Amino acid sequence: MDRAQIPPELKAEILSEALPYIRRFHGKTIVVKYGGNAMIDQRLKESFAHDVVLLKLVGMNPVVVHGGGPQIDEALERVGKKSTFVQGMRVTDAETMEVVEWVLAGEVQGELVTLINRFGGQAVGLTGKDGGLIRARKLRIPDRDDPTKLHDIGQVGEIDTINPAVVKALEEDAFIPVISPIGFDDEGATYNINADVVAGKIAEVLRAEKLVMLTNTPGVLDKNGKLLTGLTARQIDELFADGTISGGMLPKIASALEAAKGGVNAVHIIDGRVDHCLLLEILTDAGVGTMIRSH
Repeated sequence: MDRAQIPPELKAEILSEALPYIRRFHGKTIVVKYGGNAMIDQRLKESFAHDVVLLKLVGMNPVVVHGGGPQIDEALERVGKKSTFVQGMRVTDAETMEVVEWVLAGEVQGELVTLINRFGGQAVGLTGKDGGLIRARKLRIPDRDDPTKLHDIGQVGEIDTINPAVVKALEEDAFIPVISPIGFDDEGATYNINADVVAGKIAEVLRAEKLVMLTNTPGVLDKNGKLLTGLTARQIDELFADGTISGGMLPKIASALEAAKGGVNAVHIIDGRVDHCLLLEILTDAGVGTMIRSH
């Protein structure tokens, strides 16, 4: 529907519906994991940047963590680099890491920062190196058949510690932090880290009110493909056990669950293919996904 056709009464109703949410979340931190179609489709990119600016202007503190899988694949293809995978994880040698860093901290982050600024926000791009934000160590993954055997997949990391001082300083100064999931160790080596894991950990450390994860699905679905709008930590454990949650959804839900158990009030897994999904989930009764509560 064209916005010009929306009756004024309906517009007023929509705005007044947002008021209790604006009041409740004023001054609170909302960590958003930006990924999926919202990162590829130009209209969705713009609607996402617009939403982030609006949340900041009504007094919330959005912090964005982004991924970049498809963009990394494309860049590696351009330089003629073939990716190899071990148990679904990309093996990241030094050359691949160079491309990953360039794509995440350059291309993807730069575009999002520019868009947010274009819509009237003040975005600042960060990686784990900035202000010692993400200290990491090499991730070794246990073999699926023999858990005693560990695979070395190069410069892929797991989080050691998060120092949120730089993010807090930016938040307090009216900036919107945009974080690339790249960590570093004591020797200065850089590591590519799963963006869902980084978003979950940052939400936990910042004691965020909400963690919102954009996906290419309507949310968490049951075995019949029906959307589960509300879940508790216990129900999620049951869905893991019976195999309802599997594949690419596993790291996302595991990070969401850890954040919920670690003090984040609510975690939302939402459909990033919906225009203004962020505003719909945070400021209206409708919502566009699954909300996970810690208890």
